Amino acid sequence: MKDDVIPPQTDLRSPPQVMRLARMGAMFPTRLSFLRSLMRRLAAENVTVTRPVWQMSEDGFGHAVYSLDLGGHVYSLVAVSTDLPPELRTDRVIATAWDSAYVLYDGVPDQEEIARITAAAPKQEAARFTERDLILSRANKSVRLFAHVVEALRAGRQPDRDMIRDVGYLMRTTAVYGNGKFGIADRNLIDSRTGLEGPFAAEMLTVWLIRHFTHDLVEHTGKGRLDPQLKRHLGIGNSTGLGMAPFLVNHPVLLNNWMLVRETALARVRAIDRLEGAQQDRLHQLAARAATHLAEWNVPDPAHQARIDALRGDWDRVRARFDFGVQRPLDHAMTSIQHASFDVQELTAAMFIEPFGDLVDGLADCMGDPFGGFCPPVGKLQALRDLIETQFTWALTPDYDAPENCGQFWYVSEAKQEPRLGLRFEEDGAALESPLDIGRRIKALHVALLSEQGSLAEFLAAHPEHALAVSRVQMGARYPYAEIQDNLIATSCLPIDMLRCKLSFFGASKFDPKSDRWTRITLCQGAPLAGDLRDNADDWWLPVFQP
Repeated sequence: MKDDVIPPQTDLRSPPQVMRLARMGAMFPTRLSFLRSLMRRLAAENVTVTRPVWQMSEDGFGHAVYSLDLGGHVYSLVAVSTDLPPELRTDRVIATAWDSAYVLYDGVPDQEEIARITAAAPKQEAARFTERDLILSRANKSVRLFAHVVEALRAGRQPDRDMIRDVGYLMRTTAVYGNGKFGIADRNLIDSRTGLEGPFAAEMLTVWLIRHFTHDLVEHTGKGRLDPQLKRHLGIGNSTGLGMAPFLVNHPVLLNNWMLVRETALARVRAIDRLEGAQQDRLHQLAARAATHLAEWNVPDPAHQARIDALRGDWDRVRARFDFGVQRPLDHAMTSIQHASFDVQELTAAMFIEPFGDLVDGLADCMGDPFGGFCPPVGKLQALRDLIETQFTWALTPDYDAPENCGQFWYVSEAKQEPRLGLRFEEDGAALESPLDIGRRIKALHVALLSEQGSLAEFLAAHPEHALAVSRVQMGARYPYAEIQDNLIATSCLPIDMLRCKLSFFGASKFDPKSDRWTRITLCQGAPLAGDLRDNADDWWLPVFQP
């Protein structure tokens, strides 16, 4: 696609259709996900990963350093592996010790810096860091699989392929911190650097390098080499909870940009008038891959497994009816499934975007927020009321005094400084509620405006408690996908839907919910290894196990 030619597109799906929790909680990763974009960048720059330091005991305890040059800057992952007693191993945020800890460092650390980091990283938030430390992370082993792989390699054989397929990672991270936490670098120190300017690029680079370390560690400990196909299927697990959910509310411009790009990509491919034979074949191949991926996706929770089982059957029926030979085939197909489950609709949308990188990849450059939110101020109260009544009807509908519509409240824990969700009528703490009740605030603003005259400035001077709601309403005209159009304090609100939405943009798959408040996922599964970035680096959407 030429830079000066904007491809045709159909109408975008509307914000009221897209920005509902039930649909957001059905999203799948796409080729625009941050990990995919990063892999394309690494491949385009022919990035080489080196390992200048490897000081590891026979049993795999010690530290290592990995370095690479991206966009003219050198970054290094300092990895620390410790001997963790089993009774201290937990994925919960209350943990104070982990199997491994990591720092993504700006440059190549000398011996003094390595000593500082190896002492500090295992302490995580109990330590302090510097602006040379860009990302802080920690991870625990998947004990059963890690031990099995070590045992198999020491016996001179490859590990059980079914275990590799079913678990899919050797370690899982329990946090990947960026943007100034605990003294590490603020994002504005790196957000203009080539390669790291996109959302969460530094975090995704860290995760990919951690995956590389886990492969090296298990081979070192097992004194053998893993089959490359098995190694490529081993990604990085992740345990993610409520700490991630409020991000989408607190960064409305980013949320708008992510969703707008995804919807624009879908609208572009839906506008394709005819598909060539090879393109039709590719879509059928991807549909079959998705079916295999679904067959390999199993979770312990019966309710969520039932949802996967239902999707498997629905997907087989839907893909059998795809006819890519008609005019505007992708638009026709999306229209034909508009009454199917959200799972089917969002899987189809992700698949349709996948083969058309030439049409959509450039949109990834629009997913950041380099300038901050800006919108023309609405100076007249009547104009503000009109805006609420036309674009925020979702906020006006609930009765927020009804217990079921205000039964939960968001707050930040004192001990861990992490977002949490409380039960308003059963737990203390509502007085410290975080302002994530956007819908309730907008409705309260609307009620207050009905009896007011004069300018907006005068109104806010008299009623400063409505300032946040005013700012969100004013943004609505410029950023249509900025708001989750649901009541986030209702007892029916499921934070897992917010988590899945955000994690799909990271590139996560194999969602394994442990409750409606936290989930395990897999990242980088099927992603290129450090040594094969130049070979098929961008064909790993919904990876499947290669027998």
